Amino acid sequence: MNRFVCFVLLVFLVGLMPKAEAQSAEFQTDSLFFRRMADDVLSSSAAYESLRVLCKSVGPRLAGSPGMYKSEAWAEKALQAAGADKVWKQAVQVPHWDRGGKDEAWYQYTDAAGKKVKVPLDILALGNSMGTGKNGLLKKAVLIENFDELEKRKDEVKGAIVVFNNVFDPKNLSVGQSYGESGSYRRAGPSRAAKYGAAAILIRSVTATANDNHPHTGTTSYDSAYPKIPAAAMGLKDADKLIAALKAGQSIQVYYKSMAHFKPDATGHNIIGELTGSEFPDQFITVGGHLDSWDPAEGAHDDGTGCVQSIEVIRAMKAMGYKPRHTIRVVLFANEENGLRGGNQYAQEAKTRAEKHVFALESDAGGFTPRSFGFTLEKARLEKIREWVPLFVPYGVYQFANGGGGADIGPLNRALGTPLAGLSPDGSRYFDLHHARNDVFEAVNKREMDLGALNMALLIYMIDKYGL
Repeated sequence: MNRFVCFVLLVFLVGLMPKAEAQSAEFQTDSLFFRRMADDVLSSSAAYESLRVLCKSVGPRLAGSPGMYKSEAWAEKALQAAGADKVWKQAVQVPHWDRGGKDEAWYQYTDAAGKKVKVPLDILALGNSMGTGKNGLLKKAVLIENFDELEKRKDEVKGAIVVFNNVFDPKNLSVGQSYGESGSYRRAGPSRAAKYGAAAILIRSVTATANDNHPHTGTTSYDSAYPKIPAAAMGLKDADKLIAALKAGQSIQVYYKSMAHFKPDATGHNIIGELTGSEFPDQFITVGGHLDSWDPAEGAHDDGTGCVQSIEVIRAMKAMGYKPRHTIRVVLFANEENGLRGGNQYAQEAKTRAEKHVFALESDAGGFTPRSFGFTLEKARLEKIREWVPLFVPYGVYQFANGGGGADIGPLNRALGTPLAGLSPDGSRYFDLHHARNDVFEAVNKREMDLGALNMALLIYMIDKYGL
């Protein structure tokens, strides 16, 4: 009996040997391809130079603004220069929110000598917020620590400017978690305060550091059940001083003036470039970032790096002479920041045309050193592709995590069930720059950004070759 068991086991192992040898040979082939692509991408200046042009020649590019149209022209040229087989524009109606000039704010209190002291505030209106009108608002400031306290003190905020002390929690190991917690006051704060009659709100900028005083904007939204009140973010150093004074019991009035307003919707475009598939030209792998940025900055990390990294996928594949089996689409999405209409339009048209979308990858977390990819797909499929991780480790990616994607490709998953992934770089510094005037070209490290582009290209290659 024992001899029989041993014989069966031996036959089984022998049967596995050709498969193991084949897998080993494939690993070697892919490893060599990875090395060759790394040599090309890390030696190339194409992506970094393209980012420089986007930041310095185009600059801010909020939906509906003149910068939006300049960025679309840049994107078409960049995709053509990268070697795309086809480049086209996909029209989409986008909101056109206009800051209306420089925001102005200060606060005043009476000192021990009875003298009125006026202190300036570095401030930015939140995206999509209403303005105050040309005369501005001068109102009593009421400090509110959190939404629970707002409910307890709701009778005190009527007619006042609510100052939310929405601290970016440094104890969270994930900066994304802190961003979500602190950012809830940016997104929902205006309507939560307006419910009880507040005249306006100010928040601490949703950012991790107090080493500078740059205010960070970002979109807010309104609950239609309540009045739309003005909302703005303060630079952290100014916010700390104001909040400390309020905690000390000083009676403070805040002046805030914003001319923010909406103009009629504008026609923007997703800019799309393709490498046509050799075997499955009607099956699509999408890779992209969003082309728009907030108005105070160059939008280098958010999301200029994601755009040029995606374009680099095409350039690198062409440079390698790689002919993809599936059609590779690079999509530079319109209006991620204050509407997500570009991503929704892309998914809607894909569904209308009954397109088959095999996979979608997004880079929208900054151009920092890559650490992992986060995937949204079935558990069994994720476990299978985790066998690829050793190939990626030499290039900085050590994990294929469960859960990930991106705002612009999310609609593809919801409409078509498309598997998704998002590049996850080291996020330690991202929110120091996010939505602020210091998000500039000079803040981007070429090698870190190129490593992100390289890993994106390698992942697209593996999925194109082996599928999901």
